[in-house]
Amino acid sequence: MAANSELPSLGAGLLQDPQLTAALKSLELTVRRKLDGVLQGEHLGLIPGPGSEPGEARAYQPGDDIRRMEWSVTARTTQPHVRQMIADRELETWLVVDVSASLDFGTVACTKRDLAVAAAAAIVHLTTGGGNRHGAIVVSGDTLVRVPARAGRAHAQNLLKAIATTGRSGPGVRGDLKGGIEALRRPQRRRGLAVVISDFLGPIDWERSLRAIGAHHELLAVEVLDPRDLELPDVGEVTLADAESGEVRDIVITDRVRRDFAAAAAAHQSTVHRTIRGCGGPTMTLRTDRDWIADTVKFIAQRRRGLAAGVG
Repeated sequence: MAANSELPSLGAGLLQDPQLTAALKSLELTVRRKLDGVLQGEHLGLIPGPGSEPGEARAYQPGDDIRRMEWSVTARTTQPHVRQMIADRELETWLVVDVSASLDFGTVACTKRDLAVAAAAAIVHLTTGGGNRHGAIVVSGDTLVRVPARAGRAHAQNLLKAIATTGRSGPGVRGDLKGGIEALRRPQRRRGLAVVISDFLGPIDWERSLRAIGAHHELLAVEVLDPRDLELPDVGEVTLADAESGEVRDIVITDRVRRDFAAAAAAHQSTVHRTIRGCGGPTMTLRTDRDWIADTVKFIAQRRRGLAAGVG
């Protein structure tokens, strides 16, 4: 079976009802069939971790978040202690989804936009139930769509429709991931889970905004990539067009060009991951040439093993 054979195409945001409804229902069935049972219990989110209600203090262990230090107990016992947190009974999850022109690109089984919608569907499914609410900020560069946080299956479908149908920006307009993150930052919302979905290929001008989000929410970044974002094929002379700036350039792809491009792409990706980690969150990478469901399950399993071992 192909890596994304069960991921419906959303037509670069151009599908209308009933085609869009049918595509989203197909996606929902795939997510439910493949991810049911991945998490146990109603109040474990996509990132198993602390809640926001204070619980009992315990001795500090290497890897504990120093922001949870319980200084009064530490002073009384002369041993460092951290305050355990109790998971909220209701979780509010916010998605910041980048649908700039670079996301309407894919060379394998789907586009990166399709993958972004699939990631959003998986996150909604894994954090639903118990009155949990979901909201979204969808940003293209010249458009910003806000979907208020509400509970319920009908709202979840409308949220995914908003992500799938927000049009790409006009010619010459670059994406504005920083603007989307800032829109989540202000006004300040109750503590919850903040998920940023993007290919993160543009300039890293969003670090300060994301750091502020990570200080208030549990943070997760979902990186959606295509193989051509990381390496060029050996095809000789080609014409390349920047989907966001509109710039067109003729280039001969030699072995040296391929090596330089791959090195630059790997360096950028490493910087993105390091920056996100510094803002307090992990990165889940999904690719158009891989099984996105399997990669999601693998990410969750690794997070659980890390937390069980005391690694933050």
